[in-house]
Amino acid sequence: MTITLRSFAKINLGLCIGPLRADGFHELRTVYQTIALHDLVHVRIARGEGIEIRCADPRVPLDSSNTCFRIAERVMAALGAKGRAVIEIEKRLPVQGGLGGASANGVAAMLGLQRALKKQLTGTEQWRIAAEVGSDLPLFLIGGTVLGIERGEEVYPLPDFPATPCVIAVPEIGISTPRAFADWDLRISTNALTQRDPSHRIKKFGHELSAWLSSQGLGSKSGPVSGAPALRRGRVGNPLLNLVQAGIANDFEQVVFPQHPELFEVKCALEQLGAKYASLSGSGSTVYGLFGSRAAAEKAARSLKKRGIPAHVTSTLTRAGYWKRVWVQG
Repeated sequence: MTITLRSFAKINLGLCIGPLRADGFHELRTVYQTIALHDLVHVRIARGEGIEIRCADPRVPLDSSNTCFRIAERVMAALGAKGRAVIEIEKRLPVQGGLGGASANGVAAMLGLQRALKKQLTGTEQWRIAAEVGSDLPLFLIGGTVLGIERGEEVYPLPDFPATPCVIAVPEIGISTPRAFADWDLRISTNALTQRDPSHRIKKFGHELSAWLSSQGLGSKSGPVSGAPALRRGRVGNPLLNLVQAGIANDFEQVVFPQHPELFEVKCALEQLGAKYASLSGSGSTVYGLFGSRAAAEKAARSLKKRGIPAHVTSTLTRAGYWKRVWVQG
């Protein structure tokens, strides 16, 4: 039996890059948000042994460098499972676009393999495997609005907000995340203020997030945001838009936009077309805009397409909506 899952994308609602850690990663603070755009991942167990990755998109690797391959290795070993894991990726999301497509594919493969094998990993095992394979895989084990700390792999659910219309602009540019981090480090090395206090932006992001939580009447009992606290009556308006308008930003814009000014132009275009907030997602190249209505988002997308910029109208995806829609078949 083939198991089919939707592999939903994410955007970053702010991304703060902190100091370089001893393990070679950077300290990060970000708010992940799942959106309704998705790939499809088909999983089945065949006779034989090993792992087979299939994808018609030539940009997707089919060997051990593929995220689904690395996930499947670990899942099969952890479950002591036999057979040949066949994973087919029906690619709809851009490659190297900052939408977490490969990471979402990996988590979909993990979930699909367990169902295909009729065996279940513990929650702890799933978190461990996801974090080993990549920093932004664990967020897809939660869905909705998610706080990411450490190198991005330590995640905590934020309140489940109403779906918000958004436009996803996907210029045909591939951005290397390792290169973007290297460019950031080079920029920081010339900034004396940051050298004196390399964690000051991390602290600022935390203060802005805390102020937003307080303004919305939100709180948590323990940890950074250790559960999904109840939403109480707070500031009037869309709480998600209130968050992004609280002052958080994506640090990658400071190094990606100078090298790719066309991406900055897309952000400006989204703002001019009525986006309440526009930003690069991850290290790019996707630029998104959040809108007050579906009609406004559709109008903006039509305008971008007339300018030759590929654009999709979608919406943010709540945690409840994420888990309701992830399973297609099986």
